[in-house]
Amino acid sequence: MSLFSIEQVTKDTFPEFFSLLCELAGYEHLTPPDESARTRLLNDLLVIPPMFEAYIGRHNDTPVGFATFFFSYSTFLARPTLFLEDIFVLESYRGNGYGRQLFDYCLNEAKIRGCGRMDWMVLTWNEPSIRFYETIGGSRLGWYTYRLEIDQI
Repeated sequence: MSLFSIEQVTKDTFPEFFSLLCELAGYEHLTPPDESARTRLLNDLLVIPPMFEAYIGRHNDTPVGFATFFFSYSTFLARPTLFLEDIFVLESYRGNGYGRQLFDYCLNEAKIRGCGRMDWMVLTWNEPSIRFYETIGGSRLGWYTYRLEIDQI
């Protein structure tokens, strides 16, 4: 029987997390973070309070996935919102429920921390993830996402 565990990323486990993050970049057809971004990620993860939180999912002792999140605030609910930034499982480990366990871990953190909601985004072409999120009761919002890139700020 295989064991799946979830642990918070530390300075010691950051290289494993970063490797998984680069795998996610490949899956999403994006350029992975460069060395200066890697340094910022580590610093932002270790500062108190952290800019974001990261958790590795392990199959036995092998890192197979991760989730990252941070908090924003809803003035209408007067509660924090957990924003799930990334959730990813290596392709060879998909179908074992590990993504669901990582998602449920984040959902439980939202409950523990008194959040009024949990938000996330999914790429429009990522049909497997869209099906997964709709199967667990996620609803597509009627909002458009806008962004200004770093050179526009």
